[in-house]
Amino acid sequence: MSTNAYQCSLEGNEAGARVQVGGLKESPEDFVLWKSAKPQEPHWDSPWGPGRPGWHIECSAMSKKYLGETLDIHGGGPDLVFPHHENEIAQSEAANGKKYVKTWMHCAAVRAYDNEKMSKSLGNYVTIRDVLDKHDGEVIRFYLLSSQYRRPMLYSEDLLAEAEEKLLKLYSSLRGASLSPPADTVPPDGCEQHSRFLAAMANDFDTVNAVAAMSELSRELLQLQQASKGEGLDAEAARISFEEKARHLYTMGGVLGLLQRDPEVVCKGPLSDSDLEEKVERLIQERDAARKDKDFARADAIRDELTDLGVILEDGGKGTTWRVASMA
Repeated sequence: MSTNAYQCSLEGNEAGARVQVGGLKESPEDFVLWKSAKPQEPHWDSPWGPGRPGWHIECSAMSKKYLGETLDIHGGGPDLVFPHHENEIAQSEAANGKKYVKTWMHCAAVRAYDNEKMSKSLGNYVTIRDVLDKHDGEVIRFYLLSSQYRRPMLYSEDLLAEAEEKLLKLYSSLRGASLSPPADTVPPDGCEQHSRFLAAMANDFDTVNAVAAMSELSRELLQLQQASKGEGLDAEAARISFEEKARHLYTMGGVLGLLQRDPEVVCKGPLSDSDLEEKVERLIQERDAARKDKDFARADAIRDELTDLGVILEDGGKGTTWRVASMA
């Protein structure tokens, strides 16, 4: 759940339902701030004797040290709402005299390919380092943003490959923009998709519909790319519209930490500025010539050769562009 008015309630609490009520508590609702040390346990001296902080303290202490007394967003699993997060609020606001968190976002678990919850105990988990060894970091970010954070997310290599394909299409639609990415952002004025993007983000961080708005704008940009390659007033109008809409897509991507690299470099990937890039360009020219001569068997053979090189061709009315099949 996400809320900026996180209210703690004692309704429904039952003393002793989760753990046995301690005999030293004045109230069953009290939680431990300091625990007496047990034999062989790490401990620190205090006015109350040797001991250690209660388990809720560590999060409040680290948050204050590294992020300050008031956090914009605090995440965590829904199983931590009570008692952990409620106790964090109580002790942090009592200690600092300030609101502890503006917005809480409780995220559902990532589930393995067999729909089981990922956990160390089940041995079915992967680490971020494992995934980064196989996939570009921006692909992982896009994959995570493509799901509603409060719903369980299924992890699979197929879904990551699908996310990579969609992200590459976004980058491909920005090829040819004069600024990549622009240093400044633009307001949503005059761009329906940008307005929908902001509305989605304001509605409980609805990244699913936010990403959908970006994809819709991307499809418009691809059409404008083709229309702007001609000559005359229509082509000039298409170029102007393309530049304007590209700035909107860059701005939307910036909110989510996406599309912050040069589209040409991303789309050509490891082939950029290499002998292989020259080979790809030469093969595309040969394929264009074969198509003009109606030698479609030769054209298809060249396409297959490029596919083997990890290259995807995108034919349009104004010519052929290409991009890599994988960003990794």
